[in-house]
Amino acid sequence: MKQFTSVHDVTDINALVAEALQLKQDPYAFLQLGKNKTIGLVFLNPSLRTRMSTQKAALNLGMNAMVLNIDKEGWALELQDGAVMNGTSVEHVREAAAVLGQYVDLLGVRSFPGLTDREEDYSEAIFNKFVEYCGVPVISLESATRHPLQSLADLITITELKTVARPKVVLTWAPHIKPLPQAVPNSFAEWMCRADVDFVITHPEGYELSKEFTLGATITHNQDEALATADFVYVKNWSAYEPYGEMPGLDNYNNWMLTNDKLISSNNAKVMHCLPVRRNLELSDEILNGPHSIVIHEAGNRVWAAQAVLKQLLENLENQ
Repeated sequence: MKQFTSVHDVTDINALVAEALQLKQDPYAFLQLGKNKTIGLVFLNPSLRTRMSTQKAALNLGMNAMVLNIDKEGWALELQDGAVMNGTSVEHVREAAAVLGQYVDLLGVRSFPGLTDREEDYSEAIFNKFVEYCGVPVISLESATRHPLQSLADLITITELKTVARPKVVLTWAPHIKPLPQAVPNSFAEWMCRADVDFVITHPEGYELSKEFTLGATITHNQDEALATADFVYVKNWSAYEPYGEMPGLDNYNNWMLTNDKLISSNNAKVMHCLPVRRNLELSDEILNGPHSIVIHEAGNRVWAAQAVLKQLLENLENQ
């Protein structure tokens, strides 16, 4: 693996999942692999799980980890080529990314979409500038359209806890107070469509994801129908792809919040969420506090997802 920006960078997802689960059993088996290697973790947006789990994974491999919350601790970045920098931006991303590449062996980058210009967001303009200019392998810590470390952790969790060979996995839309990015559902759909699962997406009309990410999924607007016989239910809000970044008819969809009653027809489904979660809006207390919820277990697997990816990237560096 030369970089990690999406499932398309992974040659064999089953082997990667298996490697992550092996690392979970023996976290320090490759402690020498990262000796004298440094990872930089650059955040343009807030993070809890992604920052802590990736930092922990790096330490498990013997790496040094440096974290920069560039939105708070760095100079205001200019992202446009050809810009006359006579405004609030102080440093161009060309120099910032290139300098970071001088200090680290691997670079993780997190950047959210603006949710106003779909073409700009889906071109991954910000993320790709770091990839272009830093000169070292890059790991996505979430971008405008994808969150592959989260999706890998989700697949690890499903593989670890499934009770049938080919489980039914449902991605269901949930209410929220504001428009959220499509990165997590896009990425989850992309990975599930490559995995050996029966994958169903359910959402209200008007919340279709880009077909680029959902090819191979069953899609329905009937949540009850989708939840029937489900083994895993992944709960997530997302804003509309068209009209982009909006929340059409939001007040009509409060009944989409997942409750225990909605799981009666499922196969005693395990409930997942990437976190953070707004209680009693996206997910009810009775789910989160009850036996269906595996959100903490899922979050714990973020370490092993990151460690498996970092291990393969380090091995690639070693073989160059």
